Amino acid sequence: MIEQHAHKRQSIDWAIIGVYLALVLIGWVNIYASVHSSEGTSIFDWASRAGKQFVWILTSIGLATIILFILPPRLWEGISIPFYILVVFLLVIVIFVSSDVKGSHSWFDLGPIRFQPAEISKISTSLLLSLVLSQQNFRLSRFKDFMLAAFIIVLPMLVIVAESETGSALVYTGFIFVLYREGFSGWWLGLIGLVIALFIATLTASPYWSVVGLIAVLVPFVVLTGNTAHPWKRLLLGGLFVLFFCFLPSILEGASEMVESHMDYLNHRIWVPQESESGAYFWSFLPGVKPLYVLLALSVGTTPFLLYRAYRDKDQAMAISVGAFLLGVIIIFSADYLFENVLQPHQRSRIEVLLGMKEDLAGVGYNVHQSKIAIGSGGLLGKGFLQGTQTTFGFVPEQTTDFIFCTVGEEWGFLGCLVVISLYTFLIARLILDAERCRGNFTRIYGYCVASCIFMHLFINVGMTVGLMPVIGIPLPLLSYGGSSLWAFTILIFIFLALYRNEKKYF
Repeated sequence: MIEQHAHKRQSIDWAIIGVYLALVLIGWVNIYASVHSSEGTSIFDWASRAGKQFVWILTSIGLATIILFILPPRLWEGISIPFYILVVFLLVIVIFVSSDVKGSHSWFDLGPIRFQPAEISKISTSLLLSLVLSQQNFRLSRFKDFMLAAFIIVLPMLVIVAESETGSALVYTGFIFVLYREGFSGWWLGLIGLVIALFIATLTASPYWSVVGLIAVLVPFVVLTGNTAHPWKRLLLGGLFVLFFCFLPSILEGASEMVESHMDYLNHRIWVPQESESGAYFWSFLPGVKPLYVLLALSVGTTPFLLYRAYRDKDQAMAISVGAFLLGVIIIFSADYLFENVLQPHQRSRIEVLLGMKEDLAGVGYNVHQSKIAIGSGGLLGKGFLQGTQTTFGFVPEQTTDFIFCTVGEEWGFLGCLVVISLYTFLIARLILDAERCRGNFTRIYGYCVASCIFMHLFINVGMTVGLMPVIGIPLPLLSYGGSSLWAFTILIFIFLALYRNEKKYF
């Protein structure tokens, strides 16, 4: 009996539990630092945010204990489908019965407790996705199987978008890493990155430079991966082709100025040779020529030829490149429409501030500006616990929730931020390592789901506080104030630990 209990203890990954407790403790202390000046209470006062968070921590530890030692691990695979359906139902219902909270309809008010189903939707989606992908006959390369996996991810994501919870919805894009691990082509990851880059380039530069950038990406791909003789020569020609379009605006502008100058000269002369006059008027069309028109004209002329060549030579790389080019052009010329007509005004404003299209330090850019001041003022070692001026005087809104990381930066400095990010990095790496050690597909896939959710939250939240991501309202896992978030991540992590322990105790 003693040996059996010892083996169970050894099958638990205590390193993950240790990092979990460390992050929860760091979050609790920094929540108190964020509110101590305004609330003026003890860290254990239940009326303050720090005291309430302590209660959430105790209940989370209780939940973790129940999941790890009492509930059967096989339970989670069995309830995946009904749990997913229930959560999607709650996501839909909350839109109609909840009150407006900063433009979002995503909270159930249950007396003194507020509950956000979007937080637990990550758990239900992870469980069902793991169940479906772990089936023996499931293949992501089959279209119907891929569409099923995509449906599981996209359905709750779209409902959460309808709740105006863009940040929570964006987390779902992290599941693409899970699909990649299970056989999803890496080219799709590149395509998604290319779409994002084209959208940003079109908004910040112009459609012309977006098309040129698209060609510059596709030329080396089609030359180096396609059925091409003498690839390096063709790569050089492709480079010269792209270089020509880089200088084309300057060439046309210079030529237009020369023609206009010559036309003015001719118009002010009493007599000029007839051939000189006719030649000048022949080139007078140049001032009206736009570089984008030239580029599109050449593209329209060459695209059918490239498609025919791809069909004739059975060159898959060429076909993919042409398809990607056509899709890219559609995205480029629809970017402005989507930006102006699909996104909400506050979302447009945040993206414009993020991309440097406008500056609004007193409006939508205020939070990020104050957060960057707080983090930057911390220096190497920070100002010390409860000594942060930005924190003490409440310059950063939502500092206990979405902007908790700036408290760490101000009071604990660069080293404190490094410690926190290192703990998250270790947690994510450990989850992936344990997932790879599992023999069961369900446990492995679920471990990757957990790691992806934590990574996306970390990436978006920290990027938001330092001005690299738009302000979309998303908590930092285990650090931010709030029972829904803490419970959700506790359940998410400890379900995996329970599944992992169930596997390891037999080996």
